[in-house]
Amino acid sequence: MQITDDLGQLLAVLPESIRLTLEQHPKLDVLIEVVMDLGRYPEARFADGAEYLSDVPITKAELADCVDRLGSFSGDNRAGIERTLHRISCMRNRTGEIIGLTCRVGRAVYGTIEMIRDLVETGKSILMLGRPGVGKTTALREIARVLADELGKRVVVIDTSNEIAGDGDIPHSAIGKARRMQVARPELQHQVMIEAVENHMPEVIVIDEIGTELEALAARTIAERGVQLVGTAHGNKLENLLKNPTLSDLVGGIQAVTLGDDEARRRASQKTVLERKAPPTFEIAVEMQERHRWVVHDSVSEIVDTLLRGRQPTTQVRTVNDEGQVTVVRELPEIGKNGLMPAPNTPPSSNRGWRSTGRMEPLPTSNGFGRLPATLATNASQSTLEADLGFAQLLEQSWDDDEAMVSSGISVGANGQELPLHVYPYGIGRDELEQVIEVLNLPVILTKDMANADAVLALRTHIKNHAKLRQISKVRQVPIYSVKSGTIPQITRTLRRMLHMDDPGVPEDADLRLFAANGSEDEVEALEEARLAVEQIVIPKGQPVELLPRSAYVRKIQHELIEHYRLKSASFGEEPNRRLRIFPA
Repeated sequence: MQITDDLGQLLAVLPESIRLTLEQHPKLDVLIEVVMDLGRYPEARFADGAEYLSDVPITKAELADCVDRLGSFSGDNRAGIERTLHRISCMRNRTGEIIGLTCRVGRAVYGTIEMIRDLVETGKSILMLGRPGVGKTTALREIARVLADELGKRVVVIDTSNEIAGDGDIPHSAIGKARRMQVARPELQHQVMIEAVENHMPEVIVIDEIGTELEALAARTIAERGVQLVGTAHGNKLENLLKNPTLSDLVGGIQAVTLGDDEARRRASQKTVLERKAPPTFEIAVEMQERHRWVVHDSVSEIVDTLLRGRQPTTQVRTVNDEGQVTVVRELPEIGKNGLMPAPNTPPSSNRGWRSTGRMEPLPTSNGFGRLPATLATNASQSTLEADLGFAQLLEQSWDDDEAMVSSGISVGANGQELPLHVYPYGIGRDELEQVIEVLNLPVILTKDMANADAVLALRTHIKNHAKLRQISKVRQVPIYSVKSGTIPQITRTLRRMLHMDDPGVPEDADLRLFAANGSEDEVEALEEARLAVEQIVIPKGQPVELLPRSAYVRKIQHELIEHYRLKSASFGEEPNRRLRIFPA
């Protein structure tokens, strides 16, 4: 990488004592900004920390001397040094007098976009996300130069604060042959964006810091006119934009949709769900987590749809080393020890349940399944070994078992068909089916075409009321398998029966991933609590067990897990202390 910073011109603006200290400073090359506040010590901020430059507080005379060497401050309280990329921002008191300055070092870094050069050349609109100071504007400047000089496109830079192409009427050479349009006042940025498209026939518009609803609307207008748009916005991740009502339109916007009864039943969701409102303004999003580590979303529409369904997408991480070599890695969503995918923005655990109460303690011996057994502690005095192990270790060891759910010898379906088995679902939530198939790794493919189906899986009530479905199935000789309800245990047992994998006399082990849709800490802990109670007390000892109070949704998935073991359970008590009681067979 080649770096141009014109640092001498910025130092010339500072008071002499500060300038002399900085000129001799060993970390001058990594200086980020100099902060001067009235009555406080001057401070230099570097990439690895900050330090004072003097033991003498800043005076009004020193601030006034600095301001005199600068150009005029614009409506957003920013000024610059002509033909440089440095930015000086001021703080004012209630009467408008300047009482503080932030002198930000602007650097032109050539070669900084090698990580995403292939994306820039596609001609798709790109949105750069990241916290302040991570290098968004520097990357934007380099993108403008590459598009204009190396790809020969007509590029117009909308430079609201003269931060991209520097102060003065002549733009900095860092943007190459790209043209620069200045903005008189920050609130007029959206008008200048539209003016650039209408008057100057650009192929690419480059805009920094899209921050208002009008600017987001102008960006959509530009993108819909066939112009490539490259912009930045503050926000660490794509989820931040989804939650920001002002900027959510950049990624397609969000709207509440009311589903019909059948569709809501099929999805096993509420009748009102959130969906993407329109195609995203930007087709590609880049999360700049660090200067040399960027997360790329090459299909914003798919990522947004995945997030709105409560799932975490697979991310593409690009890094560059000191030699300039770019590495591209696909990272799967974060998986917990139990194999579950955490829901987006799941709050940290507050250590509720048996883990904090100490009501469950492990024993040092193993059972036949390779799991560490547990007992419900009714006596406060336990052995030292049990106390040291704790519930956390119990979960650790119980999650270490990766049991193969499908035999490698299976090659034919229920009627001798070659696998994978094509199943036509009717009246059953597709999400639940896909979850069971994925978690258990079943050789099943869901099809929407009855003509391609090897079998039909439907709710029993739907089959009784649907003579046409029965007739089609009879004519095509496609067997129908029915389930009483669309719960996870019933779906699991029926699919396994279709594949000749079900042995009624031997209950299969419970995979907790089947029952925890979100994978939150509370859900996982509640399911593990129920599983241990069933396997360690209810089944072997024939005793009923009461679980800890839980929310209605968590009790629901606990009921499904109990049903998996072919046991009965019931909720009793008053909220918020309503809880499950598990009965032996």
